Amino acid sequence: MTEYSAATVVWTSRVQDAFGSVVELEDEQGRVANYTVEKEFDVAGSSYAVLRTENGGADAEPEIFKIMIDREGALELVTIDDDEEWENVSELYDELTFPE
Repeated sequence: MTEYSAATVVWTSRVQDAFGSVVELEDEQGRVANYTVEKEFDVAGSSYAVLRTENGGADAEPEIFKIMIDREGALELVTIDDDEEWENVSELYDELTFPE
């Protein structure tokens, strides 16, 4: 099991640089939602973006997406399917957001 450390985080702005502070995402059913980019970071060779839905309010839980590069070199936000990876990234984000 790979656990991430806050000391190894590199803050980035790839998604904001490419799309701005608001990103429009479409789900599998074709529904479109706007998300505000909260944070972006690299850790352990992977890149992640923390987004919060605009219509969810301040109490809405943020969603974490993996930042990938497609074949044409464009940024793509994908759902983290690996449970262990998602748990590690989620715990790291909590540690960064709510330090003890």
